[in-house]
This record gives sequence, structure tokens and C-alpha cells, in this order.
Amino acid sequence: MTTLTTQQLETVDRLRDRPFPAERGWSADGVYGGPGFLVADLLVSEDFWEDDGTRLMEADDQFEAERAAMVLLLSRRWGEPEVLDLTELFIRSVEGERLPEPMATLCGYVSLLYAWRPPDGRRRIAVGVGQHDRELPIQLLVTVWDEDVG
Repeated sequence: MTTLTTQQLETVDRLRDRPFPAERGWSADGVYGGPGFLVADLLVSEDFWEDDGTRLMEADDQFEAERAAMVLLLSRRWGEPEVLDLTELFIRSVEGERLPEPMATLCGYVSLLYAWRPPDGRRRIAVGVGQHDRELPIQLLVTVWDEDVG
């Protein structure tokens, strides 16, 4: 296991046990959260402002491989994930529907989440890859949310 993967798993474990903030916003360590949810980057690419598409395609492949590795490792812990397609949620949000967090935040830039319900609690955990816009960095992220919220 690479050092990066070890650090990513440590981030997942820290978020599992971390209290949810009372107010929505960013923490000093770069975690976004609010009542009932947390979202953190596991890996972030460079931006792609001066790219002809080549670096973006390479980075996309790398991030999908990193996501697949995280899914494999977390599946060894908690079994096969549920695959959540956020496309429909994005369409509903654009149409004005108010969505619960963390889906309201994620559906604008993450299309698929791989989610687990660990047997030791009500929190759900998911990983996914997202990008806010073609020129912006790609993110491998983890989100944790209260089962009653998401």
C-alpha cells in the first residue's frame, strides 16, 4: 500500500469519528461540513487552464484508478458499495428542488458515489471523483453523513 493510500484511509477513518459541525462551512483543515455531513479531499490535481485536453485526460484516468483503489480497499472492510448516481439529483436541484446535504453540495460536480453503511454506526461513507469545471482541478473526495440526513 502506498503512503498516499495510507494517508487517504487515515482521512476516511478520521472523518468517520469526527463530530459534525453545527454550522455549514470550512474548517481550518480544509474539511467542508455542516449539520449531519462532512466532505474532504483525498487527492486534488493541478488545474487545467492552459491544457489542450491531454493533461486532463491523463489526470482523469489517474483519478479514476485512485477511486477504484479506494473502493477496493473500503470494500474489503465493509463489503460491496452501493453506487449512487447523482445525475438525477443534479437535474432535480437545477429544477429548484432543495436536496439534503451532502448531496446538494456534491451533485453539481460528482456524478457517481460509491457508498457504504459500516456495521458500527448510522453514518454512511462514500468516495467519488468530481470536477467543478473543465479548467479546475479534479478531486478524489470522501463524504460522511448521518443516515437520517442523506
